Amino acid sequence: MRREPEHFGDQELDLLYIARKLKEALKVEQILTEAGFDYLVETDKYKGGTIFQSVRVGAFFYVHPGNVGAAREVLTRGGFRPYETSD
Repeated sequence: MRREPEHFGDQELDLLYIARKLKEALKVEQILTEAGFDYLVETDKYKGGTIFQSVRVGAFFYVHPGNVGAAREVLTRGGFRPYETSD
């Protein structure tokens, strides 16, 4: 279920997914809600494009670190590729 930042308090959340389009964000919300995950959505900027890079705005989805593995599996089954850290 989509939550407000206050719901998570001072907890550190893990980035799960960056939706680049509204339709994509709505589908990710539906998948996470149906699976019973609490998540936070915030808009933020990211760099996009291969040849001509530009700064774009997307919907960033965050979940509690204890749920990130299961949430990634649910998104993958739904046809999405979860965010992977570069480390």
